[in-house]
Amino acid sequence: MPDLAPKKTRDGRFSCEAAGDPALPPLVFLHGIGGAARAGRGQLDFFGDRFHAIAWDMPGYGGSAPLAKCSIAALADALQDFLQQVGATKPILVGHSIGGMVVQQLLAKSPHIAGAVVLAQTSPAFGKPDGDWQKAFIEARLGPLDRGETLVSLAPSLVKELVGDDPDAGGMELARDCMASVPEATYRATMLALMGFDLRGELKDIAAPTLVLSGSRDKNAPAPMMAKMASYIPYATYVELEGVGHLANMERPATFNATLDQFLKANVAATQVTA
Repeated sequence: MPDLAPKKTRDGRFSCEAAGDPALPPLVFLHGIGGAARAGRGQLDFFGDRFHAIAWDMPGYGGSAPLAKCSIAALADALQDFLQQVGATKPILVGHSIGGMVVQQLLAKSPHIAGAVVLAQTSPAFGKPDGDWQKAFIEARLGPLDRGETLVSLAPSLVKELVGDDPDAGGMELARDCMASVPEATYRATMLALMGFDLRGELKDIAAPTLVLSGSRDKNAPAPMMAKMASYIPYATYVELEGVGHLANMERPATFNATLDQFLKANVAATQVTA
């Protein structure tokens, strides 16, 4: 196992976990709203022999300082700062859920920043803040907190609702631990940052090879929507994982890693060189 003790960036703003030689190609994992850097440990362990595999704590998560005002644009700026601090030039960016939205936002500003892109169980748009679906989505997630529940008490049911068939037991324990550890203020601010997100018009400008990854049982980023999203990205490979809900990398770590590995071997030349 690699040494996964959390590391801090030079300026102290960000924490992350990492595996692999810093001289290897950077492979950066970006978690979702209920996640943390440690949600990517199964990937760091798998890819650390061929990549400098890095999982960041998004601002407000783990040891990363919160943003003064949380928005997808501010998170993308933070990601750009983080990549510079860890020396990740032309990284492969693997964004899950809101992490995938942050990646899209960064690519909209800097289309050539990434060597390859993975948009896992994410969306190009969240729609209007006053939309019925959006209001119901936010109420379902923040309403219980308004009524006195905590993320510690909610974590088991929240995770259970997110996953598909026969999830990995260890992965589910990790998912519950991550969810329970998110500060409530961070969870609320990040959830509200989704409102009004819409980069559908920018999908055609994504210049890097892109894996668009969905789960057939994912209710948050439904597979048909993700298949349509992939159709607008010039160099997209679309893969749907059967029976998987919203947390593929923790539900089915071996399947997720194999799918990502296949994409990288086909699209990132450096991975062809094995020790």
